[in-house]
Amino acid sequence: MTATENEKQIYGDLVQVLSRNNDCTVYRISEKDGDVVMTSHHVFDGIDLIYNDVHTQSCLFEKDEVDNILQINHCCEGRIECSFQDEYLYLGRGDMSISCRKDAGHDSYFPTSHYHGITIRIDAEKAPDCLSCFLDDVNVRPTALIQKFCPGKMCYVARSADYIEHIFSELYSVRDSIRKGYFKVKVLELLLFLSGMDTDFSETEKRVYTPSQVALAKRTCQFISAHLSERITIEQLASLFNVSPTQLKNCFKGVYGMSVYAYIRTQKMLAASHLLKTTDYTVLDVGNRLGYDNGSKFAKAFKAVIGMTPNEYRNQKT
Repeated sequence: MTATENEKQIYGDLVQVLSRNNDCTVYRISEKDGDVVMTSHHVFDGIDLIYNDVHTQSCLFEKDEVDNILQINHCCEGRIECSFQDEYLYLGRGDMSISCRKDAGHDSYFPTSHYHGITIRIDAEKAPDCLSCFLDDVNVRPTALIQKFCPGKMCYVARSADYIEHIFSELYSVRDSIRKGYFKVKVLELLLFLSGMDTDFSETEKRVYTPSQVALAKRTCQFISAHLSERITIEQLASLFNVSPTQLKNCFKGVYGMSVYAYIRTQKMLAASHLLKTTDYTVLDVGNRLGYDNGSKFAKAFKAVIGMTPNEYRNQKT
């Protein structure tokens, strides 16, 4: 199916429509290392709820600017980059962000190449001015939420907390038979909650990273990916990029949500799982190719990341 001009304006010219009915459209954007699948449910006029299923590290949305779009993101798994102006924020499991789309740009980088989450997109020009038309006493205005959470072109971030979990958790397992009505109830609940929520921008400000910090972390990631067979130390990386080890560690963890060594181990084990699936190399050969000269250490690291031993993984691959 062909995307409409309005859909291309939001998602870019590369978006594909996989399926469509009156209330739900499934989109896909394919990248060389994976893809992004977005399942968009129409809840109210100007208000959509979107499930994001991402298995790629970057996705370019070649879109036109769209005015007055309030975007609420919730991260269920993985990690997502939120860019606005010349600064960057990162959402991890359980975090929520609120941004005005034109000011906040668009999320296009997923540090761990894995992300599952929900986006609620509100077009303030098309949504009802006051949502009390749907439910008495829900005196919520989308334009007021933009002014509250995005003053001066800011992006608001709330870190994982019970009250956020309460609102979003049930949205990840909704029965088809009640889905349409349930989405309406949950969106109204969320917007009502946000209208009465106290804002503390200090948490957002503490988590902001500059372009130079983000560039350092991403260059480090690229070097690690190109040298998975080697044993790399933080001192070597810091020397390579002419920064202190502390600076490198802090920038990397801020972007990728884990330490350099944890990331290296994870990437090595993901590469090992691919070799176990696609080659006839022995388990020891696979370990050697990724810098492990001790079979038991390799097996222990593999189980810690993948959840089973290399032999168990290979035996269940079919």
